[in-house]
Formats: sequence, C-alpha cells, structure tokens
Amino acid sequence: MAAPIDFWFEFASTYSYPAVMRLDALAEAAGVSVRWRPFLLGPIFKAQGLDNSPFNLFPLKGQYMWRDVERICGALELPFARPGIFPQNGLLAARVALLALDQPWGKDFCRAVYRAQFAEGGNIGEPRVIRDVLLKLHQDADVVLGQAEADDNKAKLRAQTEEALRRGIFGAPSFVVGEELFWGNDRLEPALAWAKRS
Repeated sequence: MAAPIDFWFEFASTYSYPAVMRLDALAEAAGVSVRWRPFLLGPIFKAQGLDNSPFNLFPLKGQYMWRDVERICGALELPFARPGIFPQNGLLAARVALLALDQPWGKDFCRAVYRAQFAEGGNIGEPRVIRDVLLKLHQDADVVLGQAEADDNKAKLRAQTEEALRRGIFGAPSFVVGEELFWGNDRLEPALAWAKRS
C-alpha cells in the first residue's frame, strides 16, 4: 500500500495553481491518498528574514517565474492571467479551506479560488471574491465565512502554519511523504513515485 502524501499549499502561490489542478487525477492513477494542508507563506518568509515574496525581491527571478507559469499552464491547457496584485492575501481563503476540506466540496473550493486568482484575475484578498466562490458552490456564504473567522479556526490555521515551519517547509507547493520533502509543482510526480515505493 502506498504511503500518503501531505500536500502543503498557499493560495497566493503561483506554482500551487497548476499543482492543485492536476493533483487528484495523478494521485488517483498512482493509488496514493493525499491530505490537503493549506498554510500561510508570510510567517514562513518572515522566519527566513524576508518581508516579501522572493519573486518580488529578486526581479529576474520574478520575470522568469511569470513566464514559466504561463508555459506550464499553456502545456496543461489551463487558463492563466497574471493577477494585478502579487502576492495576494490568501488568509481568508485558507481559513475557509480548513473548514471546506472536511466537506465534499472542499477541493472544489480550493480549485475555484485558484481559478478566480490566476485564470480570472480576481483578488482573493477581497471577501466578496471568496463569497462569490462559495455561492457558485451552492454554499451558505454567511455561515461558512462566520465559521471561518471563529477563533478556533483561526488558531487551527496558525497551528498548521507553525507545523509547516517545524517540518522545514519553505515554499509552496510542497509534498511530504513521511519525512521526505518535495518542493515545487514539478516535484509532484517524484513525490507520487516515492509514496508508491514507501
């Protein structure tokens, strides 16, 4: 039986977009179970002494990243539109995802948030964008958003982000199999292969 994968993702992460969109089909084909783990990169970067995304701090790296993501999405036939703000504030989306991933519509919510940001040019830091995603999924947005902002759910996201830091996660997407860390969209297939061997 294959080992499970913990999939750590951040809604502001460009490379998490294609990873999220192709993960389920590849994991199912490989016979590997995946636990989706939303977290926040801001505190991770802060612990590294960074006050912004490395893609903003190092412009050449940022230029490369945008073209690379455009190429990746083109190859996957995923729509892609560079958002006007980067990185966006994924805090509310992550809080909702923590609740949603316990429900049948949780993964659909996550994929829809990525589409809203990287395919439709929306700003996921605006509550109305998250509300629209919830309504399109036929959820009671007021109830879900209220639960997402509850103190216990906020604490859960903080704890999950702290766990990511303890586990040595420094970027997204990251895939963890046991103690093995695989970082980046292009590490999805090697992570699945490792899980099958474990």
